[in-house]
Amino acid sequence: MVVPELRPWRAARPHVVRIADAVRPRLARAAAAAKPRIARLARAGKPQVARITRPKTWQYTAGATTAGLALAAGVVTAAGPWDSSGQRTAERDRAVALGRVGGTDHGRAPGAPAQPRPAPSAGPVLTGLGGVSTVKSAPDGKALANTLTPLLEDPALGPRPAAAVVDVTTGRRLYGTASDAPLTPASTTKIATAVAALSVMGADHRLTTRAALEPDTKEVVLVGGGDPTLTAREASEGWASLRTLADRTAAALAQRGVRDVTLSYDTTLYAGSQKHPIGVNPNLALVSPLMADEGRTNDSTSGPVRRVTDPAADAARRFGDFLKARGIAATSPGPSKATTRAKTLATVASPPLSALVERMLTDSDNDIAEALARQTAIATGHRADFAGADRAINSRLRTLGLPVKGAAFKDGSGLNRADRLTADLLTALLAKAADPAHPELRPALTGLPVAGFTGTLTTRYADGAAGVVRAKTGTLTGVNTLAGTVVDQDGRLLAFAFMANDTTNPEAAQKALDRAATTLAACGCR
Repeated sequence: MVVPELRPWRAARPHVVRIADAVRPRLARAAAAAKPRIARLARAGKPQVARITRPKTWQYTAGATTAGLALAAGVVTAAGPWDSSGQRTAERDRAVALGRVGGTDHGRAPGAPAQPRPAPSAGPVLTGLGGVSTVKSAPDGKALANTLTPLLEDPALGPRPAAAVVDVTTGRRLYGTASDAPLTPASTTKIATAVAALSVMGADHRLTTRAALEPDTKEVVLVGGGDPTLTAREASEGWASLRTLADRTAAALAQRGVRDVTLSYDTTLYAGSQKHPIGVNPNLALVSPLMADEGRTNDSTSGPVRRVTDPAADAARRFGDFLKARGIAATSPGPSKATTRAKTLATVASPPLSALVERMLTDSDNDIAEALARQTAIATGHRADFAGADRAINSRLRTLGLPVKGAAFKDGSGLNRADRLTADLLTALLAKAADPAHPELRPALTGLPVAGFTGTLTTRYADGAAGVVRAKTGTLTGVNTLAGTVVDQDGRLLAFAFMANDTTNPEAAQKALDRAATTLAACGCR
C-alpha cells in the first residue's frame, strides 16, 4: 500500500499565492451565501467545540509561521478546510504567517519566545450541516451527470468505476454510477472505522495505559489499554508518554518503600492473532494493545517503516529502562495478566478519540485504524479480534441507518483486499458525520486530508481545488479510491465517493480521480 508521509508545511510555500488567488473569488461568493447561517451554527456547535480540543493545534499554527500556508486571511466562508474548533485552518495559519496578532491564543504563554503569535479567530464554517441550506439549490442531477460521466469513463479508472455524489444538507443523492456495487475500498475503509468508533465511544473517549502492583509479590504489570499513540520519545507532543508513566510509577513505588520489582506486561485486552492477514508489512505493526511509537524502528511518525518483532515486549523493556533510570530495579519483562487484586500505581491516557481519528485519517495511519476497530468490538461486546471488529463495525453502521448491504470489514485499515464498501455507503458515512444530530461524528470530517495542504493529499491538487477538497485516499495495487467533501461554486456542501478497481496505472488513476473531484468543486451544474 502506498501511504505518503505527511510532509513539512514548507513544501507548499511555492503554491500559496497561486492557490489564494485561484480560490478567493469563489470563497467570497460562498461567504455571502453562508452568512445568515454562521451565527446559528456557532451557537449550536459551541458545546461540542468545548469538548473536542486537539492538543496539536498550536503546532500546526507554529508550522505555518515558517511556511506561510493558506488562503487569503480574513475571508470567512462556507468552504473548507475547517478544524474541530470551527476555525478555517488555512486562514488562521495565513494570518500567523503574515505576523498579525489577535484572536485565539492556542496555548501561547505571554511573552514566551519561539512560539507562534496568536491568530485571528475565524468564524464557524460548518455551513450546510444543519437544516435547509440558504445557498442556492443543489446541482442539477442531469447537469452533474453530463459533467462527471465523461471523466469517470477514463480508461485509467478500470472497466467499471463506481461513484456517488450526495447533497450533505438534504442527504439526497445527486449522482450515481454503480454506486451500490461492493468494491475493494483500500484506505477509505478508515472513514467507516472512524464513524463506528466515534458513534459507540464518543469523541471524548480516551485510551488508558496503566501500571499495577500485584499484592505481596512486588510484581509490576504494565497493562496495555490499546492506545496506539503511546510514545516513549522524550518529546511526547501531547500524546500519552511512557516516560511519564514511569515517573508516576516510580514515585508510587517509592512511597511504598519498594525499590526492586518483577516486571510483566499484559496484552489480554485483545484476542486472536496479532498478525494482519497481509502478514508482516512495513505499513503496520502487529496488532497489540501495548506498543510504543507504533513499534517503529526509527523516529518517523507516519508512513511505512520496519517494525519491531514484538511491540508489547519492546514497550515493556523501554518502561523497565525508564524505571531503572528513576531508581527502581526491574527484571527483564515477560508476559502475564494483571489479577483483579492488582492495585493501580499510575496511568496515562491518550488524547480524546477525536484527535486519534483525525490523525488516523490525515496520515492514513493503519495502526490507529486497527486499534479503533478492536476498541469498537470491545465497546459493543464483540470479541476483540479481526472477525469481532468486522461484526462490530457492520452492526454499528446498520444501527446508524447506513446502507451496509454488501459491506465487509475484514480489517479497520483497508489493507485487506477482502474489504468491501459501496460508493453509496461512503457518501452516507460522510453525510452522517455532518448531521447536526450526531456532533460526536464530526472528527470523521475534520480529519480528512486537505487537498494540497495536509496528510496524504499534501502533494496533490497543486492547482484547481487545493484547499477546497477534503478527502480520504485509498491505494492498493490495482485499487484507487477517493471519498470526501467539496463546496461547489454556489457554496453547497457535497459528499462524494469515487472508486476504481482493476486499475493498471496508479498514477493515471490517481490523476483521473483528482480531476473528477476538482471538477465537482468547480461545478455550478445547473
